Amino acid sequence: MDIIEERYELSCGRVREIAALQDVAPDYKDYFKKTADFILLVTAICGNRTKKKSLEELRSENKALYQDICGSNYDVSYANPAYACEKFGLEMGRLLSFLYTEMRAMIPCAFEADYEGMVIRMELFVELYNAFAYLESETELLTLPEETAVPSVDDIRDTMYWFVSDYSENAYREKMCKLVDADYDFAVRIVMDSDLNDLSYLYQYGEYVSPEIEEMARYLNSLPEERIQLMADTYTEGYRLGFVKAHIDLSTKQTVDLHYMLGFERVVRAAIKNFEKMGLNPTIYRCLNTIFNKSVVRKNGFFGADANKQFLYDHKDDNALFLDKKLMNRKLEVLRLACEQVKEKALVYAGPAVIEVFGETPFAPAPKSEVCRLSPEQQKMSAELQGALQGILSQYINFEERSFTIIAFPVPNIGERFTEIFDETIRLNTLDYKTYERIQSTLIDTLNKASYVEIKGMNGNKTDLRVALYRLSNPDKESIFENCVADVNIPVGEVFTSPVLEGTNGKLHVSRVFLNELEYHDLEIDFKDGMTAAYTCRNFEDEEKNKAYIKENVLRNHDALPMGEFAIGTNTTAYMAARKYHIANLFPILIAEKTGPHFAVGDTCYSRSEEVRVYNEDGKEIVAKDNAISILRKTDPSKAYFACHTDITIPYDELGSITAYDKDGTAYAIIENGRFVLEGTQELNAPFDK
Repeated sequence: MDIIEERYELSCGRVREIAALQDVAPDYKDYFKKTADFILLVTAICGNRTKKKSLEELRSENKALYQDICGSNYDVSYANPAYACEKFGLEMGRLLSFLYTEMRAMIPCAFEADYEGMVIRMELFVELYNAFAYLESETELLTLPEETAVPSVDDIRDTMYWFVSDYSENAYREKMCKLVDADYDFAVRIVMDSDLNDLSYLYQYGEYVSPEIEEMARYLNSLPEERIQLMADTYTEGYRLGFVKAHIDLSTKQTVDLHYMLGFERVVRAAIKNFEKMGLNPTIYRCLNTIFNKSVVRKNGFFGADANKQFLYDHKDDNALFLDKKLMNRKLEVLRLACEQVKEKALVYAGPAVIEVFGETPFAPAPKSEVCRLSPEQQKMSAELQGALQGILSQYINFEERSFTIIAFPVPNIGERFTEIFDETIRLNTLDYKTYERIQSTLIDTLNKASYVEIKGMNGNKTDLRVALYRLSNPDKESIFENCVADVNIPVGEVFTSPVLEGTNGKLHVSRVFLNELEYHDLEIDFKDGMTAAYTCRNFEDEEKNKAYIKENVLRNHDALPMGEFAIGTNTTAYMAARKYHIANLFPILIAEKTGPHFAVGDTCYSRSEEVRVYNEDGKEIVAKDNAISILRKTDPSKAYFACHTDITIPYDELGSITAYDKDGTAYAIIENGRFVLEGTQELNAPFDK
């Protein structure tokens, strides 16, 4: 018998014993009973995963796996830190809530027949149970007071710490293999081999399948083949054009990784066939939420519905239980080892092709004092770690020789007019890019004269910003702004640049914005010489909670970030579609950024690809790629990048003016009262007038 199989059988047997008899202090019996029962539920599904089941049986099984964190059940679930801390106290409650949550990571392991992933978690559970059971036995022998029959918080944390440290190597190895090695084809086989008209296939992933995901799949199944092919062609052609525009030879690449939400398999299947014609094999990995991989703020890979967004948010900083310099260095070490093992395949990896979704109810998390939070020291360490991890990746995946594409579609959660909105989105994704290219060229010609641009809000918007621009040395051959049409960033509609930090000052304000699945009310960010100097919002009554919310989720725990991008969105058609269907707050950043000026905090758009020469259609080279921070890549790369880039858009109805000023002080009005006024751009106002 294989050693992993032997450990698996032993672990299952021990968990069955624990489920039958909790030989621990009374206060902990229910916890260990419920956790053991959950583990056995997962192992039972693992043992029967190849058994033919009806759709109703699969729905029931899926519900059983996720019901403890759904709805009001979460209030009394040990996955809820507030409930666990109420039962066991703050420190022990956080640890045991983390443990229960990590046991939930066995679900994807079961469906992928990853016995090692299941074994290491069962062994952790058994080891911690034994710590409680051993002390209970000692208490009986010594007739000590019952409350002493609990191991110390430090002992429990130490056991968990070494679990995280020891198995980081496994986690990073698996992550890299699934990113660049097409032989890891679990999801690919579901997409390509399943009868997509039989919705049973949705339950083969091990993700939470909501009624809306089933509805999404049924809807796509109802569309004619040419409609599906149009969606896939738009998606994959944008990817191909990204290589063309960057003058990168796609023929040297072999793999492309696909990101999508369950229900979109029909489009993904057509896209895979398109990519195969380009010589690319698909890799598709799972969006994980374990202590080793957290994908809470932005989803990467394939994913199902969120059984409970609050649950995900509550555990996003569980790493605070363990993060120290030693663990940080361990993660860097094992990522490098993992990259070394796949370095040949990493060289021929082409980049991600992403299908985003929108329409889900905006999520504003409930603040909880019981959840884990990074200390100030850990925040700095976490930010440093993310940058260092990306730095290692960039040594094996050459960012200057890869590309990407992103496209977005609505999901049924968006409401009764879903099918109308879906059709409208396809129209937006296939707008005539030649028209936008021409109009945006006119806009860029004016902006290329400017030394700075002023942006001011209206209708209660307090934005008052001056953005300094790169100074051209050869205007006949160079451009400050890139003319963005429908290639990597679908739909069309923006011109963008990396602003000069020195001299970029003022306030950015937006009344309501949806960033990476989180909602913000009255978001304000003040910039001083291009760096975030102050920030707030009105999500919570407590000002400190507002600031912490922004620092954690927008600044990604950095003390300050530069303005990495200034852009003017030109897709007024998308803006009016949002107004027509009342979905502006539901648009993903991908579309929202095209519906007004936007400002990114974090890295520039050219992060780690600064040396790639990019040209507009008029032949002019984009030269404004670096800023005072990113240029440190030449002397101290650890200080040049932040591993984040978040776009914040001011909608046209809150936009008072955008005015460009040249070095002599001559003003060029671009937008006034939310309308384009620059000669040659007024055509963009047509959707407003309709």
